[in-house]
Amino acid sequence: MAAVVDKTRELSHRIGLITVSSTMKVAADADRLRREGQDVVDFGAGEPDFPTPDNIKKAAIDAITRNFTKYTPAGGTQDLKKAICDRHAADYGTAYTAAECVVSVGGKHVIFNLAQVLLDPGDEVIIPVPYWVTYADVVNYTGAKCVFVNTSEEHGFTLTADMIEPHITPRTKIVLINSPSNPSGGVLDRAEFEKIHALTLKHGAWLITDECYCRFLYDAEPYSAAAFPGAKGNVIVAGSLSKTYAMTGWRIGFGLGPANVMSSIVKLQSHSTSNPTSIAQKAALEAVRGPQDSIGVMLAEYRNRRDYVIDRLRAIDGVRINVPKGAFYAYPNISVVYGKDGINNSMDFAERLLAEEFVAVVPGEAFGTNDHVRISYATSMAELTRGLDRIERFVARYR
Repeated sequence: MAAVVDKTRELSHRIGLITVSSTMKVAADADRLRREGQDVVDFGAGEPDFPTPDNIKKAAIDAITRNFTKYTPAGGTQDLKKAICDRHAADYGTAYTAAECVVSVGGKHVIFNLAQVLLDPGDEVIIPVPYWVTYADVVNYTGAKCVFVNTSEEHGFTLTADMIEPHITPRTKIVLINSPSNPSGGVLDRAEFEKIHALTLKHGAWLITDECYCRFLYDAEPYSAAAFPGAKGNVIVAGSLSKTYAMTGWRIGFGLGPANVMSSIVKLQSHSTSNPTSIAQKAALEAVRGPQDSIGVMLAEYRNRRDYVIDRLRAIDGVRINVPKGAFYAYPNISVVYGKDGINNSMDFAERLLAEEFVAVVPGEAFGTNDHVRISYATSMAELTRGLDRIERFVARYR
């Protein structure tokens, strides 16, 4: 008699196409060690250590007091969508309407939803390396194919249109750009971004600009590809309030683009998350309409921390590091210790560093390179000093 297969024990094929987020795993490992009583320095989290500004918190409290605690439209309230469009127009000179905006449960949710509504199996998405860890998984989940464009550490992980063009095929559906970059902190030159936009127009591809860190640039004025001439036809903005306003846990992101794409996301959200949290939407409304002073305060502090981290890393014999031009990450090359006592890749380095020195970093393999680790300097100077002391000691031990 044939064996009976218990279908209740089988998982879907598509869930096997994605992996556990490496950044989330690092956070979980660090938290486990803390609960065991270890003194952990956490450089893994891509999260501002600043509190959410008081005016934003007050807006949420007021929303609760006024019983603004019911369902809202699945794609966000009309006043928040209009306010997001107004904020983007004031910052970057764009001209979106509420119909061209959707509010989602964080910037990651926007990227996931865009992949779901734009991609079919066999489509191709061009992604520069190093890349944010989630990109590959959300593309793989749709059955589409990631086409990676390698950039070089020697040239500061710079991306150009000429580097992208050989990878474009008739199946290219999306070119996905994150500037400033997580993990490298690289910033795409505006003129080069315009060339990339012209290239996507020529080949009829979408250009998605992930603007998660758009306000945190050290050496240039913020800009948006959505303001380029002709951008309305094929550029889609994936935005987030998480970093700009220190609102990571509030989970508010937004998309800006053609109305039919935004309405498709609303349709998807209506059957998945329903609306973003009503209270968080009121907080977001105050964030984008209220004072913007907190952004400059955070940027100035991030600059001080960046300069300190770069100086410390460059003082470690054998470690190489490019100066990040944006975001709040350093992406040092730590391959100097490879081949020493079983440390052969970035995962080995990160695991041993956490086990021996109790410092959490994210291995570069999560971002498509294997000679680097990502260090978040969105933490206090005291923690940076403690953690870098330990990293210096660890590298010296195996140098």
